[in-house]
Formats: sequence, structure tokens, C-alpha cells
Amino acid sequence: MIVHLVADDPGIWSQIFNYDNYGELLALVTNSLIAGAVLGVVGGLISVVVMMRDLAFAVHGIAELSFAGASAALLAGVSVAAGSLAGSILAALVIGALGVRAADRNSAIGVLMPFGLGLGVLFLALYKGRAANKFGLLTGQIVAVDTPQMTWLIGTSAVALVALAIVWRPLTFASTDPDVAAARGVPVRALSPIFTVILALAVSVAIQVVGALLVLALVVTPAAAAMRVTASPRLVPLLSVAFAVTSMVGGILLALGSSIPISPYVTTISFTFYLACRAIGALRTRGGWSERSAATA
Repeated sequence: MIVHLVADDPGIWSQIFNYDNYGELLALVTNSLIAGAVLGVVGGLISVVVMMRDLAFAVHGIAELSFAGASAALLAGVSVAAGSLAGSILAALVIGALGVRAADRNSAIGVLMPFGLGLGVLFLALYKGRAANKFGLLTGQIVAVDTPQMTWLIGTSAVALVALAIVWRPLTFASTDPDVAAARGVPVRALSPIFTVILALAVSVAIQVVGALLVLALVVTPAAAAMRVTASPRLVPLLSVAFAVTSMVGGILLALGSSIPISPYVTTISFTFYLACRAIGALRTRGGWSERSAATA
């Protein structure tokens, strides 16, 4: 009965899916589509290392301080992108300084998260401008990427990608087997804060499109899904990037025909990939598939 009533309510569905004048609206989000694709590449690659190093909780902590920095910038009338980046870098430095062991790191992040979120809420409460600007920092905005922001986003993403490319091999080695990596001369301890800063760069740019609350869908879920179907060091990054790009671009295209923020669409697509990969992984495991055999394939 409830399902029938909801299905007959045109008001709800017209807010979620409404493709009137879709072609005209599509021309307005060219920058957002490019930004989504760029963020998908960055987030998909970052996601792989996040999963390897069990840093999903750190992503959330960095996102909260990034949100606080963006909110402070919005209140001060300066660049929101710069504020978001400053908050992310500050969070990365604090996490790196306070948390060497996993338990210490997680406790430090647990302290940072409510503090950053509280500061962000305070700054937004003091901000007297458009409500959409406030809401967008939390849930993302589909048409928020203008040309200056695009330049900032692509530049920051390029720095993150170049840095990640430089440290990728030793970083993945240190993430999978830190003891052996250290024995072979890999600077395991130095790589940890370096990657945390790279992660901060990725989070700061992701918040501009998907918002602070749902950034995990971009920098955690893609690799979590990919690792359910393969353990190949080559296929996991490729699948993760494919999932992230599809989630971002697909989410933008779906959100364009509605009055709903972009985040629910991105997270739904991302979560669907995860559920599908989890089901495929379960079937393959029953058939005798194992991570070891996949890694050597």
C-alpha cells in the first residue's frame, strides 16, 4: 500500500527524475562532467591504496576538517577550494603527527572528526549567504564547478596523480608487506605521511563536487568493490578507476534531471557496483576462486 501511494505521487518522482529540457541543461554542466571524470581517476587510484592501508576512517577525518576549512572560507568570502585544501592538509599533518600506530591514528581521527564537523557547522551557522552554498558543502553541487574552480581542481588533481605515480610501486609494496619492504630498504615510515598528504589533496577536490558527507563513495567504495572480484595488482586499479568514473559521470547525468543533490546518485551507483562485485566474488569463491590464484593470474 505504501509503495503504491509513493509510486502514484508525481511530486516525489518528478524531483528525482525529470528530464524536461535535458539537452539545454546538459550544456550547463560541461565543467562538472570533466571534473567528475578527473575526480573519478584520482579517487579510483587513491581508493586502492586507502583499502590496502586500511585508511577508510582517515578519509572521513580528513573530510571533516576539509569541510571546516571550506566553511571558514565561505564565511570569510575567500576561495572555498583553498579553504578546503587548507583544512585537508592540516588534517593530514595532524593525523601523521599524532598517529603512527593504527590504534593511535584511529583515536586521533576520532577526536578530529567531531571537532572538524562542529567547526564547520559553526561557520555555516554564522554564514548569512545563500542556503544552497551551505548545503552544497555537505552534499555536493552539480553546477558549482566554474572555470576558476576547474583550473584549481585539475591542477590539484594533477599534483596528486604525479605524486602518486612517483611513489606507487614502493607505496603498494609497503602497504601489502611493510616488514619485507622495510627489509629491502623501502622508506616505509616516510611513505605514510606522504600518502596522507596525497589523500588530503584528493579529498579536498572531491568535496567540491560530492560534498563532505559522502566523499567515501569516491575514495573507498571503488577499490572495495574491485577487490571483491580480483586481487590482481593490475586489474584492481583499472576496475577501481572505471567504477569511480562511472559513478561520478553517471551521477551527474542523473542528477541533472532532478532537484536532488548529486550525492545520492553517485553513492547509489557506487554502492550498486559494490553489491554486484560482492555477489560475483561470493559466486567465484564457491567455485574455487581465491585471492592468491587471482593475484598470480
